[in-house]
Amino acid sequence: MSLMQCEYRGHVISAAVMEHPGSPTPWAGGCRISDPNGNQTRRLPLPVGHAFMAELEQAQRASIAHGKWLVDQCLDHGRPLFDQAA
Repeated sequence: MSLMQCEYRGHVISAAVMEHPGSPTPWAGGCRISDPNGNQTRRLPLPVGHAFMAELEQAQRASIAHGKWLVDQCLDHGRPLFDQAA
């Protein structure tokens, strides 16, 4: 399986798709995002209603698109990407 990733607005977004064999929609989409400082998020899953897909490439593309949206939310609206220390 190849790793799909892209650079977007200075961040590297990598698809983090998980397989669930035996299901008609075995691919669970998600992504990891690295910022320009080298910080990396945990795996960020797609919203539940859109998380599972029948094809790997479809899940990877949706995961990258979701990562781009998360970067936009962070840079344009101040929403944090990274967990804050307690």
